Amino acid sequence: MKAERSFRSDARRAQVTLEIASRAAGLCYAELPEDIRHLARQCLLDWLGVTLAGTTEELSLILLAEAEEQGGRPVATLIGRAAKAPTHQAALLNGTASHALDYDDVNLTMGGHPTVPIMPALLALGEAKGVSGADLITAFVAGCETACRIGALVAPGHYAQGFHATATVGTFGAAAACAHLLKLDVTQTATALCIAGTQAAGLKSMYGTMCKPLHAGKAAQNGLLAASLAARGFSSRSDVLECAQGFADTQSRDFHADTALSEPGAGWHLRNNLFKYHAACYLTHAPIECARAIRRQSGFEPKGVREVVVCVDAGAAKVCHIPEPRTGLEAKFSLRLTTAMALAGLDTASLGIYRERNATDPALVRLRDTIAVEFKPNWPHTLAEVRVTLKDGRVFQAQHDSGVPATDLDAQQERLDAKFMSLAEPILGRGQAEQLAATVASLDRLGPLSELTGLAVPA
Repeated sequence: MKAERSFRSDARRAQVTLEIASRAAGLCYAELPEDIRHLARQCLLDWLGVTLAGTTEELSLILLAEAEEQGGRPVATLIGRAAKAPTHQAALLNGTASHALDYDDVNLTMGGHPTVPIMPALLALGEAKGVSGADLITAFVAGCETACRIGALVAPGHYAQGFHATATVGTFGAAAACAHLLKLDVTQTATALCIAGTQAAGLKSMYGTMCKPLHAGKAAQNGLLAASLAARGFSSRSDVLECAQGFADTQSRDFHADTALSEPGAGWHLRNNLFKYHAACYLTHAPIECARAIRRQSGFEPKGVREVVVCVDAGAAKVCHIPEPRTGLEAKFSLRLTTAMALAGLDTASLGIYRERNATDPALVRLRDTIAVEFKPNWPHTLAEVRVTLKDGRVFQAQHDSGVPATDLDAQQERLDAKFMSLAEPILGRGQAEQLAATVASLDRLGPLSELTGLAVPA
C-alpha cells in the first residue's frame, strides 16, 4: 500500500512543494487583512513573554553554556540576556527557551506550535539584516501558512507515527519565513523547503524531557540554515514533500495534496491559532477548564473526592498521559496531575506549580490517584468531559472544547497582555516590559528590529 502511494503520480501531487513555495514567496504585506497583522503581533507578544520566562530554565542555561564555549560573531540578540550570538545560535537558544515552559501558541492544522520554530529564526535573521517590522510580519505569516499547509498534507499519520510536528513541520515553516525575509524567488524557496525537509526531525517519545523544547530551537536553527544556504546557491531537489523517499513518504501514511493546497475555511490558517493560558501541554487544557468549572460550581474539598473520570480523545494517550509524573516537565504532560491541580485550586497558569515538589506532593498524589482517564476514539481532539463523584454521593460534570479560536481579538489581547506582563515583568521590570509591549503593538511602523530586540534584554 505504502509503496503504491510513493510512486502514484498526478499533476496535483507533482507540484505540491513548488505550489506551497510559490504561495509563501508571493505573499506581500499590503495583501494581509488587518486581523492577520493583529494576530501576528499577538503571536510575537506571546512569544516574547514565554521566551523571557523560559530563559531561566535549566535547559536554557545548559545551551547558553554550550554557545558561549563555541563562540562566534555576535549579531543577534539572546532574548532575556545582555548578550548576542551568531544568528544560528540565537535561533537555537531563543527557540528552545520559548518552548521550555510549553506555554506557547498552538495551531491544530499544523499539529503543533507554530511560533516557536518560526519567530526565533526570523528575529535572528531580521536583526542581522536590519529589516522592518512590516517585513517581519509578512515573513511570519508566510511561515505559519506554510507550516499549516504541510501539517495538513501529512496529517494525521505523521503525528500518529511518533513525530513532533513542531520540530518537523516547524522546520519547513521557519525555512519559508526566512526565505521570504531574504526575498528568495519561488525556485529558491522550494530549494529552501527541500533543504529543510532533509533536516526535519523530532520524536514525541521525548515529551517530558529537555529534548522537546530543543525540537523548537533546532527547527528554528535548521530552517534558518536552509534558507540561508538556498540564498547562496546550495543545491537540492525541488519536490521533497511529494517525491519517493521524501518527507511525506518516509514520515506519514497520509498525503492530502488537495487539503494542503486548498484555502482554509477561515481564509487564513493563522486565524485558527490558539493561545495558552495554562503552562502545560495544550491537550491538558480542556480537562483543566472542566475541573476549574466543577470546583467553582461545587466548592468541594479535595479530600472529599471519591473518584474522577476524565474523557478525552484517544490521541491524547500518546501525548500527555504520564500517569505518575516525578518532575516539573513530566507534570506538564500528565492529564491526571494537571486535572488534580485544577481540582485542588492551584493556579495552572503559574509557572511555579510545575515543580517536583508538586508532582510528588502527597495530597496532590492522593487526588491524582482518584482520577481515571478514558480515551475515546474519534472524539474531537480538544474536547474533554470530566465527572467528579464525591464521597457524599454528589456528582458534578463539565465539558469544554479548547480548540475553538477566539473571535474577539480585543478580548484576546487583554488576556495576552496580562499573560505577557506576568512573564516579562520579573525579568525586565514593569516599565521596560510595558515599553516592549507597546513596541510590539506598533510593529508595523517599526524600523530596524534592533529597536525591538534591544528592549527584550534586562537594562
